[in-house]
Amino acid sequence: MYVFNTEMYVLTFIICLLEFGMCCYQLVHYLSRPEDKRRLWYLVLLVLLIVYNVTGGLFPDPRYRLPLVLQNIIAYGSGFLMAAYFPYYFYKAFNLKALRFHALYGVFLFLLLPYVVCFWVVYPVFGKLELATSYGMIVPGVYSIVLLYVMLRAIWVRMRVRSASAYPYSKMEMFWVYAAVSPWACMAAFSYFQVSQLIEVLVTNSGFLIITVLFIARIVKWERIRDEQLEAKYMVGSGASVFECNCAFFGLTKREVEITLLISQGKQYKYIADDLFISLDTVKSHVKNIFRKVMVNDKTELVYKLNLESDRAVI
Repeated sequence: MYVFNTEMYVLTFIICLLEFGMCCYQLVHYLSRPEDKRRLWYLVLLVLLIVYNVTGGLFPDPRYRLPLVLQNIIAYGSGFLMAAYFPYYFYKAFNLKALRFHALYGVFLFLLLPYVVCFWVVYPVFGKLELATSYGMIVPGVYSIVLLYVMLRAIWVRMRVRSASAYPYSKMEMFWVYAAVSPWACMAAFSYFQVSQLIEVLVTNSGFLIITVLFIARIVKWERIRDEQLEAKYMVGSGASVFECNCAFFGLTKREVEITLLISQGKQYKYIADDLFISLDTVKSHVKNIFRKVMVNDKTELVYKLNLESDRAVI
């Protein structure tokens, strides 16, 4: 079913409306806090997705005054531009340093350059779209597989380097990032085999939904750490100890603070369990959560970090 007597499916139109609504919402928040670059990168992603869906849904249509050749160049160009932005988005938003070459240089060489050659030169000269899609998708198709592997590897490395971020990525988050990236590896195949608009929209926009959930989750976490920082500063002003301030900063619960305090006194897990009237497994579970929040690997490092001055403990 089409909308407004165009070639755009109803589903494509609905997704565009959702993305436009999200774009307006994020724009308001970004204007109120322009220093939040993560939101800016996400806004660019949303705009590119909207352009991709609109041009892919409306073009080509012989009823428009634009030449069909130009319509196809625009429609395919929006898809290539969207795919080229993905590595940059993950490079900046997720701080994946391993993607720097691909985000700044690789996509231009292996995605945008083949597009320019095949769709700006070959296609207008010979007037055959099949020729452009057949040869223009070979290099981008191979590169998309390479890029997918590199991105997944970078995500895995980023997740393992826990001390590099206040909120290290969990395995579940890494899985969802993988699910968000994977559909875009199919774009070259979709263009080569002339897949219908409905299937293309469903597959490619599934990544948008996943990334939106991830983005909102990360924003919530960053807002939480801001509250914890404010609480820690307030505690410093009220005369609280460095240990108490750091516990508040890292968001330790009352029970976790009790366990951490006993650990700092040199008590073993089984004695901590006896003192707090809980099981040994419960103590180990709490300790695991404490290590994750404070971003340490052992008890010695934990005690040392929680007794540092607040401006050094978060490094």
